[in-house]
Order: sequence, then C-alpha cells, then structure tokens
Amino acid sequence: MKTMDIQDEIHDQLSRRTFLGQTSAGLGTIALASLLNPKHLFAGSSAPGETPGLGKPHFAPKVKRVIYLFQSGAPSQLELFDYKPRLESMWGKDLPESVRKGQRLTGMTAGQSHFPLAASRYKFAQYGPSRMWISELLPYTSRIVNDLTFIRSMHTEAINHDPAVTFFQTGSQQAGRPSFGSWISYGLGSDNQNLPAFVVLLSKGRDGDQPLYAKLWSNGFLPSIHQGVVFRSGPDPVYYLNNPPGIDKASRRRMLDYLAKMHQEQYKHVLDPEINNRMAQYEMAYRMQTSVPETLDISKEPDYIFDMYGPESRKPGTFAANCLLARKLIEKDVKFVQLYHQGWDQHGNLPNDIKIQTKSVDQPSAALILDLKQRGLLDDTLVIWGGEFGRTNYSQGKLTKDNYGRDHHPRCFTVWMAGAGIKKGMVYGETDEFGYNIAKDPVHVHDFQATVLHLLGMDHEKLTFKHQGRRYRLTDVHGKVVKPLLS
Repeated sequence: MKTMDIQDEIHDQLSRRTFLGQTSAGLGTIALASLLNPKHLFAGSSAPGETPGLGKPHFAPKVKRVIYLFQSGAPSQLELFDYKPRLESMWGKDLPESVRKGQRLTGMTAGQSHFPLAASRYKFAQYGPSRMWISELLPYTSRIVNDLTFIRSMHTEAINHDPAVTFFQTGSQQAGRPSFGSWISYGLGSDNQNLPAFVVLLSKGRDGDQPLYAKLWSNGFLPSIHQGVVFRSGPDPVYYLNNPPGIDKASRRRMLDYLAKMHQEQYKHVLDPEINNRMAQYEMAYRMQTSVPETLDISKEPDYIFDMYGPESRKPGTFAANCLLARKLIEKDVKFVQLYHQGWDQHGNLPNDIKIQTKSVDQPSAALILDLKQRGLLDDTLVIWGGEFGRTNYSQGKLTKDNYGRDHHPRCFTVWMAGAGIKKGMVYGETDEFGYNIAKDPVHVHDFQATVLHLLGMDHEKLTFKHQGRRYRLTDVHGKVVKPLLS
C-alpha cells in the first residue's frame, strides 16, 4: 500500500470530532469539541514515540526511586510494631465505650455484643539506640531498626479492603484515578528508555486472601504510557511481549516503522494525543524484548545474595524473589517499583497465619535494605513497607487463649520507611494505651502521599492534570508534608 493510499484510507475514516473541527470555525468549534471529548483539549501532546508528561521535578529531589512493599490485607500493628502491655492486663475484658467512641465498625463485628481485648501472643523487645519495640515475629527487621523510620499514627477513612487499598494507591476510594506510580512516571519521566518507569510485582503469602485489581496500577486519565507494567514470574514476564511464531525482530521493526507512518498520518487529522501514547508503548515494548529478560535474569547473582534474601529468593514469584528483582530494577533506574504481597487479612486464626506471613516477608524486607545499603543505592532510594489500614485491639468472634482474630481498623496503624531523605532510627506518632486511637502526631494517607512526592522533588499541590474541566492531583484537595520525618 502506498503512502497516498494510507492517507486516503485515514481521510475516509475521519472521526466526527475531526469533521466538525474542519467544517466549523471560531469559538463554536472549541465549545463543541470540548463537549464531545474534553480530554483531547486538556491533555498534552507529544510526537509519535515520545513519552508525554512533565518529565522534571519542581525542586531538587532527595529521592530518585521508590520501592513500595505493599502488604495487602492489612498486617496487625499490634502483633508487629505497636506494643501495648495494657492489653495484657485487660485480656478478655470489653473495650471501654469511652475508648471506642462509637466508631463505625465493619459488618463483621458490628453485631457483636462484646469486644474482648486481645493482647498479642508474641513477645516484644526493644532494639537499637532509639529502643524501638519490635515483635519476635520480625527477627531480621529488628536488626535494621537504625535504618528505619516508623510512623505509628497512620489513619484513613476507608474501612474495607478494596476502597482502602485504592485510596492508598490512587488518592481516592473510587476507581478511575491514576495510581501513585503513574503520577510519579508522569511527573518525573523515565531515566531508562528501555524499561517502564513504573513496574508492578505480585506475590502471595497464602491463598484465599483479598484480590488485587489492575486499577491499582492504572494510569486513570493520565496518558496510557504511564500505566504500571506487571512483571510476572515464568517464561513470559510481560504478556504479548515476545514475537509470535514466524515473526522475527527485523520483521517486527518493519511493522512498527510502517505503523508509525500510519499513526503520524492519523494524528495530523485527528489530533488525538492518545495516538502518540499508543505508539510510545509499542516502541517501549520493542525495546523491552531485550531489556526485560536481561534485567529479570537472577542466575548470575552470587550465592551470598540468595542467602541474604532467604531460600525463597530462588523461587520466581515469591516475595523474596520479587525483593531481589526490585533491587535489580532500581539498579536499571526504574522510578517506581510496587510489590504487592497478599495474605494479611486475618479475621480468624491470626496467631498462626501471621506467623506464616511474617516468615515470608521479614528476611527479604530486611535483606533489601541491607543490599541497597551495601551498593550505595539506599542513599537515593526510598523503601516503604505497610498495608491499607490496621487491625482492632479486640477479637473478632470468640477469644481463646490460643486463638483470636482482628477486624479492620482504619483509625490507627503503622508503616515504616527507609532510605533517602528521611530521619533514621526514629518513631513518629503515638497511639493510646489501648492501641485504638491516635494520641500524638496523626498522619493521614494524603499527608503520607504528599511527603513521598516531596522527597521526589515534587510539590503535591502543583503535580496536577486537567481532566474534564478540573485539575486533579494524587492528594485531591488535602495533604501536607510531614516535615519532622525529613532529614
């Protein structure tokens, strides 16, 4: 097919918006176009194959890359980080109404007539110069407390998993907004044109836990090139990346070159920036055919690295293996690596199940910090560890000496951070003696998001995108930088 034939075919298939744009004039054209598709007016444009976005920080960043170890299902802070001896002395007694203050409960415990307090079955001890309390379930984490900053006063509005995880990852409890990593990709661009700026890795601690959805790493209304790319374990880490039978690299290159010409011709008539976004994705996929297998190959890692991350690090798809891959990805200058680890939703049988979960994440989480540190990468990388909310201090259902469960608790929970730009070996925020309410220095989800963006050199109030007549941002209309955390 000749170039003129391509032009004629595209011209014959002109969209209604283009037709109206070419046959109307003046302000009436703009008004009509905005009604038909406001996104095409407000989104930025770029040449075919280029990555659309801002591509630079607002001020000098302290952090270049982020690894987010998201513990999906909500780990119990009371078993791991927030030691409450008062619960031991009040074992089995009802949570006082003066403490609960009529807080909204989930449907799983709203019908309970009693709320028996349950202390952790596991022992706590203090570690490091700051004397941080850490559970015996986390022996490896206890060895690196001097590199960690704990926020014990996190809180959120969401009380169920799906809206709570969505809120943490997109700034809204409703689906459709861009994810954390997509905002960072849009704001800062990529330092490696052969890999996505935003990569997602998935693992499971146990079956039957809360599901994860693609909306958590979606680009939302941002250009599609900023969507998170899931790297899976197995021979095809990215779906449809490999060439199909009968197609070699040279053939694919010729196809992409021809497709680019068609896109250029269509863009001249339609002026839809998503055409260029799509072409940029095709080009990225072509480059990833070489870069992804090389990056995900851990066969050359020395034995001492596998020993550091633990025996599961040799098993693709485990949390330990994904922690090792996260280190390799940020070595290649991937901006945002998101690990999701499922299995923390423990409404019953918590003492046994949380032991299984911590065994799968404790050693590799600590190893990741040590590995980054020994390579000098922790100086400009931020690592985050935490879930979507906390767990109640009372037992869901029957409480026995050896068994109990905990319901969702958005009012207070713990996350930790390590790496560039933050103070080390400190605890920020406090909960009351029952571990139920925040007693000091509350940190909202939007405050947390604003602080991470600040460390990356971005003002959360200025990182915006205009969509359907309104400027949106990750922190919506809220959030403040938690300056006491900054070094």
